[in-house]
Amino acid sequence: MDILKSAILDFCRRRKTSSFCPSEVVRSMYPEDWRLFMPDIRQAMLELYREGHIVVTQRGIPVSLHEPPQGPVRISKVQKPK
Repeated sequence: MDILKSAILDFCRRRKTSSFCPSEVVRSMYPEDWRLFMPDIRQAMLELYREGHIVVTQRGIPVSLHEPPQGPVRISKVQKPK
């Protein structure tokens, strides 16, 4: 697993039930050049989403698994039923 996927999953673990923006992940890793990594983090995010490891939402609604979302998104941990 690549470092960006690991970083996303680590954010999920630390945030528990809170969602976060993909930019928060790359900002923590590359504070000065984070914008350069946005395409990469979005790609890693989509791969994890398609594999069922995370949830990606826009305005609180899960995005399509088949088309990359346009605009801001939030990432959250998959909530397992209790």
